Amino acid sequence: MALQLWETLKEAIVAYTGLSPATFFTVLALGLAVYYVIAELFGSSGNHQRPRSLEEQMQPLPPPVQVGEIDEEELKAYDGSDPKKPLLMAIKGQIYDVSQSRMFYGPGGPYALFAGKDASRALAKMSFEDKDLTGDISGLGPFELEALQDWEYKFMSKYVKVGTVKKEVPVTEGSSTAESTETTEHDIANPAENDKPESTSTADSVEATDRDVNPAENGAAEGTVAETTDKTPEANVKHE
Repeated sequence: MALQLWETLKEAIVAYTGLSPATFFTVLALGLAVYYVIAELFGSSGNHQRPRSLEEQMQPLPPPVQVGEIDEEELKAYDGSDPKKPLLMAIKGQIYDVSQSRMFYGPGGPYALFAGKDASRALAKMSFEDKDLTGDISGLGPFELEALQDWEYKFMSKYVKVGTVKKEVPVTEGSSTAESTETTEHDIANPAENDKPESTSTADSVEATDRDVNPAENGAAEGTVAETTDKTPEANVKHE
């Protein structure tokens, strides 16, 4: 059976190539040798570059650096545009280092526009609009708040918290004016309260003076009555 196949193969080689079986297999072996040599020469540089790129990707990331309390303007500097800086992102005012997920949040990633910002509202609504790239979550519905909570749990479990976003509370002119008015009214009211004891003491002094005068008058009246009484018997005696 094998001998018949070999005879059939030799006949086919001669019929289709015009070469003897020995010549055909020699040419085939040389062709394979040339192919492997060329593949080794041109493929060696690619093989050397490939492990190098893998090594770069597998390099350990530097430990997260605590940035403390920074404002939103300072947070923008950590959006991944500078490869020497960590990649930061905030959710609900808490800043996380997402450098390990640079393929998602770094430049060119699907969530790159969230980097360097507090994207709480955008995450809750799964929105990519600029107006939603803010930490203001007022007016969100229960489902959106629940989605935001899920995102926060994910960040807390996967990334390291490195700081917080500083919230500036604006002081309105109305509140400061009201406070100044209240202070002024309080200052005006206090002197009036302080004047009351003085007026009372003055009245007490006048009343005391009246008391001092009245006894003298009463004494004079008593003396007059006594004198009249003394004179009356004398007049009666003379009359007799």
